[in-house]
Amino acid sequence: MTTMKAPPPSGPPAAGSHGVEILDDTICWELLAATPVGRLAVSIAGRPDVFPVNHVVDGRTLVMRTAEGTKLAAAVLGTAVAYEIDGWSPDHREVWSVVVKGSAHEVEGLCELLDALELPVYPWVSSTAHRVVRIHPEEVSGRRFHAVTTPG
Repeated sequence: MTTMKAPPPSGPPAAGSHGVEILDDTICWELLAATPVGRLAVSIAGRPDVFPVNHVVDGRTLVMRTAEGTKLAAAVLGTAVAYEIDGWSPDHREVWSVVVKGSAHEVEGLCELLDALELPVYPWVSSTAHRVVRIHPEEVSGRRFHAVTTPG
């Protein structure tokens, strides 16, 4: 998990929520923009797999660069993907998570590719064949869990 200063709590959780706060769309995107590392979940031959990757927010999409291989193939085969980031704030005694569900597509058009290559996202593995992948969200959700204070 990433330790970072999350946006301040938007208020106490609703009664009966057991310390769980549902994050609105704006806070989810702020956290996605501020947390450059997450996990890409894909399905490979009908089995789930998860890969750590870095990303950058571009509009209301996520962009990453990756080498050719299983992760790229699984991400762009047209099946659904999920992407998750999380973190914790010891100052606020809380943890949070944001999940993006949607589809991933390899960026191939010349203009879009040139624009994407200028974004501040860099591959972790040296290779001459890095590809650019864009996740188009269909659903973005987030939750913040507040520590429960026990009497005593």
